[in-house]
Amino acid sequence: MQDDQLRQMAILVNSHHLQVSSATQAAMASEVDPEARVILQALQPQPLLASTSNPMRLDLKSSLPNGIQTVSANDETWRILVKPLDSGVRIAIGQRTSVRNEIARNSALRTVLPFFVLIPVLLLLVNVLISRMFKPMTQLALDLDHSDGQGLQALNFDHVPTEVHPFVVAINRLLARVAQSMALQRRFLADAAHELRSPLTALSLQSERLAATELSEQARERVDALQSGLQRSRQLLDQLLALARAQDSDKLSAGVVSVRRVCHRVLEDLMPLALAKEIDLGMVLHETGSDALVSAQDIDVYIMTKNLVDNAIRYTPRGGQVDVSIGERDGNTELQVADSGPGISEEHRQRVFDPFYRVIGNDEIGSGLGLSIVKTIADRLGANVTLDFATKLDQSGLLVTVAFPHAPTSAP
Repeated sequence: MQDDQLRQMAILVNSHHLQVSSATQAAMASEVDPEARVILQALQPQPLLASTSNPMRLDLKSSLPNGIQTVSANDETWRILVKPLDSGVRIAIGQRTSVRNEIARNSALRTVLPFFVLIPVLLLLVNVLISRMFKPMTQLALDLDHSDGQGLQALNFDHVPTEVHPFVVAINRLLARVAQSMALQRRFLADAAHELRSPLTALSLQSERLAATELSEQARERVDALQSGLQRSRQLLDQLLALARAQDSDKLSAGVVSVRRVCHRVLEDLMPLALAKEIDLGMVLHETGSDALVSAQDIDVYIMTKNLVDNAIRYTPRGGQVDVSIGERDGNTELQVADSGPGISEEHRQRVFDPFYRVIGNDEIGSGLGLSIVKTIADRLGANVTLDFATKLDQSGLLVTVAFPHAPTSAP
């Protein structure tokens, strides 16, 4: 652009037949702003005498070729355009390169500076717009992440962008198929366990009749082993039925249940098992004496409490102690079952809630379903189950705490 300016000036001089005089040039040049000065002079075939020399005149050689070029003159660098006029005179139009560079820098700065100001603003606006556009997607991800894996409710896509609707519809169809598959598995589990109870009951009766007859000592040992195996099988079927019921997503209407009454029933039912192992089983009463109420079904609270106490009795050594306590903390009703058994180490506390998982090295016979049933029912009721050592100093015993949301109404 700056070179074109020099060309335009040369065309102007030639078209208007302007006379280029050294004296006039020097006088005019002295009145121009030095920062914007453009030198216009005729190339002399011979150098001027010292008397006629002027500091504003460039010392240029007459042999310079025509065209635009960069030369050094008067201890500075100049951009020179050499052009012959129609009159035969060769003229030189020049400008300091330092001035040209400064003009270029200023022009570039004025051009680029708005972009440096606008780019952060645009990035911020784009970030806000993208965040608002994808906020429904983030909410969908949270809904999926917080799903308990039992309900598998369909996702709501009312506020989702239209482009994402097919994706959400596909996810809902997948969730429906998974829910159907899980329901079929639970139904099969419940039906299989229920159908197996009848033949096991018949086998138990036959074994009892066989045990009532006169048998040799060796035959008596085998019958006792058979009865023990049948008893374990019946217990496993009962646990499977309880697990299938706990995993059922069809929630019936919940009422207000007295946890204390449920605990009394559980202790009465399991007292023979505790007496057989000489275990001190009891309930710890708090000074307040107020009843603990939760919003749930009575059978759910009963199955949960019975499994906790049954596990505590089975895994506590003979002559140990199992305590059941009820209290309130932070607006929640807490049911705690503590035993004097070996406890559960921290690395196994998450796995023990998995069905059929048993801690390695434990010789007690069990199905590994007790805590899984407790966890399943607790999740459905909105309760929280935590495991800890009953005695933290020597890290012995197991303390299971179930925190229920407190019921707002009184028990019937």
